[in-house]
Amino acid sequence: MSLNINSDYKNDSNSWIVKISGELDVSCADDLKKELDSNIDNKLSNVKIDMSNLQYIDSTGIGVIIGAMKKLRKEKKDISILNAKDNVKKIFKITGLDQIIRMEG
Repeated sequence: MSLNINSDYKNDSNSWIVKISGELDVSCADDLKKELDSNIDNKLSNVKIDMSNLQYIDSTGIGVIIGAMKKLRKEKKDISILNAKDNVKKIFKITGLDQIIRMEG
């Protein structure tokens, strides 16, 4: 399975919503990294990643999210995860990322 990425900037909330679906693994993590990097550099807004349709994430995908978080926090912005499935939430909990990245839904 591949990764699909859709994004939308919300002026009213100063947030950039990124919807990802499929599987976020080593084969496609670079696609998400490029999308996040280019938009973080251009908008420097808060980022919300909607994972409601994400089936799987591996350590490479986690690394991309950590990299985006670091970049955003340098600019006093933040990242949050929306609507992650239980198996994805479990990865965030095991790694302790649920303590440093806001999980909503």
